[in-house]
Amino acid sequence: MKFSHSEEKREDRHLDVLTDQENGLRIVVSRLGAELISLARINDAGQWAGFLYRDNDLSTPSHGWVNHATVMGFYLHRLKNGRSVYRGREIKGGNHGFIRSKTWRFEGFSGEGSGASLKYRITPEDFLPVEYPLRVSLDLTYKIELNTLGVLFEFQNHEPELTAHVAFGLHPGFAATSFESFRLQMPRGLYRRYFSPGNYLSGETRDIEFPGGEMPFSKTDLPGSIILELVDVPRPRFSFVDPPSGRWLILDLSGVPYLTLWSDGGPFLCVEPCWGLTDHNDQRAFEDKQGIQTISTHGELRVAFSMTPQLASCD
Repeated sequence: MKFSHSEEKREDRHLDVLTDQENGLRIVVSRLGAELISLARINDAGQWAGFLYRDNDLSTPSHGWVNHATVMGFYLHRLKNGRSVYRGREIKGGNHGFIRSKTWRFEGFSGEGSGASLKYRITPEDFLPVEYPLRVSLDLTYKIELNTLGVLFEFQNHEPELTAHVAFGLHPGFAATSFESFRLQMPRGLYRRYFSPGNYLSGETRDIEFPGGEMPFSKTDLPGSIILELVDVPRPRFSFVDPPSGRWLILDLSGVPYLTLWSDGGPFLCVEPCWGLTDHNDQRAFEDKQGIQTISTHGELRVAFSMTPQLASCD
């Protein structure tokens, strides 16, 4: 396998470009937020075809969603009124947590065997106690291997006496020709839907025994978010398909507890692997949030998922 890594300065962003030259697969990552801003393949015309909404475009649109694949943490979705209490200390922050607004430390490019990766790191020195009061760091790795992009989260709790609590995930928006054109194929299994009117959990849930096939939800529900727990999904492989463009993408969510589906009505669908949930309308302490993940004293938390992008005209 032949891989290359290059760096770019574009507008106010420092970007890393990782290319699988043999298979025609490329990612572009911004060190601001460690955000994946492009996931692309070479098409039959020899041009890069992007899979993310506004793929590789850093301009600010006049309306609608402005991101590509937000990294969420150390909480995700929303804190009610932008605040919470964690172990008796107030924390404050906006949508999807603070790490999206930080410039991450680039830990380097690695080429090994059949794959290559880019690694980023955020440490307690990079954020304020009011954003998160404990000493917890996160390594995020994007790895291309066998035509698949793996995303690996590795948390380290540096506290000598305290268990740490985190919620996190990735918020990728997959490009479509139009809001009407895309499809999401979901595997069979037992799902639990969490209702969140006004963006906060109401406490209402509904269990869904799904036989497999196209998602059983109306697209009109997407602007309000469809939050799902994968209660018992034996083979959690989801397929995003946009027939007019020939793009399809398989997500392997083995080990992912929650999934959020969202769109604002634009030509994209966000399929968000989540390790945690938004706040309840009747807010709980941060450490008691539903779905919160725990890291033992001096412990680690290591989880991953993968995305495989393909073009219908490609083998």
